[in-house]
Amino acid sequence: MLLAQYIFAIVAGFIVLVWGADRFVYGAAGTARNIGVSSLVIGLTIVGFGTSAPEILVSIMAALEGSPGIAIGNAIGSNIANIALVLGTTALVSPLLVGSKILKREFPIMLFAMVVALFLIYDLRLSWIDGLILLSGMVAFTFWLIKISRSKDKDTTLQMEFESEIPHIPLKTSLLWTAAGLVLLLISSQVLVYGASNLAKYFGVSDLVIGLTIIAIGTSLPELATSIMSAIKKEHDMAIGNIIGSNMFNLLAVLGIPAILASPISLSAEVISRDYMMMLGLTIVLFIFAYGFRGPGRINRIEGGLLLLSYIGYMGWLYYSISSQPVS
Repeated sequence: MLLAQYIFAIVAGFIVLVWGADRFVYGAAGTARNIGVSSLVIGLTIVGFGTSAPEILVSIMAALEGSPGIAIGNAIGSNIANIALVLGTTALVSPLLVGSKILKREFPIMLFAMVVALFLIYDLRLSWIDGLILLSGMVAFTFWLIKISRSKDKDTTLQMEFESEIPHIPLKTSLLWTAAGLVLLLISSQVLVYGASNLAKYFGVSDLVIGLTIIAIGTSLPELATSIMSAIKKEHDMAIGNIIGSNMFNLLAVLGIPAILASPISLSAEVISRDYMMMLGLTIVLFIFAYGFRGPGRINRIEGGLLLLSYIGYMGWLYYSISSQPVS
């Protein structure tokens, strides 16, 4: 009976979480347009933040309720899922052509942020100072995006793609949806953390593993839906940009907030040797696929299939780790 209750909480939490995130982005983007913010700024900041809202809210609730492992697993696991599962599936649906100048600028920054974050967690603990450094990086990254979007060298291709996606709705309606989406996110994330943490206890696995698997896949659903729809509409830069922006928010905000709220957080060695190295390796592979050293970068169906297979392999690796080292 308890198992059914926990599973129901997780499923219901995910459904409301994904819909709440969609309504939050819809309302926030509409509000920003109404007050005169450009579509490129909206797309690079508000939409990027909105698709990571599930991860952020789940991490906050997990940290506040004493389950920081879910928060850490969610941050790293979502980045792995975004690259291998989301982009892999998207490329199988429609091969991706990467031509955006902004995206090519973001890739090195994302790699640099991952190296910095690795340095911070290398001692197997996250302090509030580490969290503050990560969140400061998030603020700096956001201001950089705004500066780039307003410069003379801004990316018109990406701007046109965002222009067609930003809703034209009255200010009152957009404010209502923003507030409603935020409330739904708060409630659903709390329900989801309740179900996930208790499910971990029921099966005797760590919060970290639940965060890396069930929670990470579920909170990556908005990115999956956005990327597939963008690829079908031939808005390839938006599909890739959605993942890069989301991964930056996950790395800096989703990893940083729990460090501040539940400091200090102790990490297991596997987080670095297994999970973080997987995330870093996939990021480098994506950089090679998408950068296009001799022209426009491409992620074809073969490369998408390889990404998807790598995610299946990672899930198998996690299962083996759990089986060989059960949590007492």
